[in-house]
Amino acid sequence: MRKSTRSTTATSASTKNDNQKLKLCEVLTEIDMSRSAFYRMKARGKAPKCIKLPNGQIRVRRTDLDSWWEANEEASV
Repeated sequence: MRKSTRSTTATSASTKNDNQKLKLCEVLTEIDMSRSAFYRMKARGKAPKCIKLPNGQIRVRRTDLDSWWEANEEASV
């Protein structure tokens, strides 16, 4: 008998999306914000959690950006 790998593949894809790290330009496009406005928001502690790479580039985890969206939706209601 052959085992089904369907559930394992679905779990791997979900984990990959959860661990996805977005470039700053991708985040700025999604939230429709300029780079300078994002850095002002980051300085105030209102931006999504960022990861600074050794080369100075910024990344944001998909899960952190989604959490940030949810927190901002709740705050505006």
